[in-house]
Amino acid sequence: SETPDQRRAAWMAAAQAGDRRAYEKLLADSVALIRAAAPAPQAQVTVQSVQPPAPSIGQAPSFEQLSGGSKWITADQASAYPPLANDFLNASHNGSRVSKAQYDAWVKQLQ
Repeated sequence: SETPDQRRAAWMAAAQAGDRRAYEKLLADSVALIRAAAPAPQAQVTVQSVQPPAPSIGQAPSFEQLSGGSKWITADQASAYPPLANDFLNASHNGSRVSKAQYDAWVKQLQ
């Protein structure tokens, strides 16, 4: 007499050879096996995920304040304003410094 594992192995081999009926038997048996092994649900669980609200960061400092009067804001200078430091690569377009035009565009998208 065949064991359940031997029966499933035979169905699997037949299904791989193209036997649709063996495939259906294998699926039905597998579902029953999984249902028997899975614990009964204790309660329904609903998971909802949403982005937290953005933190209030206040008014961005002027370009001149951050750049120290230079034509550029460096990564070191950006550290004086954490939102810019955290988004420096984006604001600088993957560069090593932020121009006044780049800073103005970056500040505008914050609003």
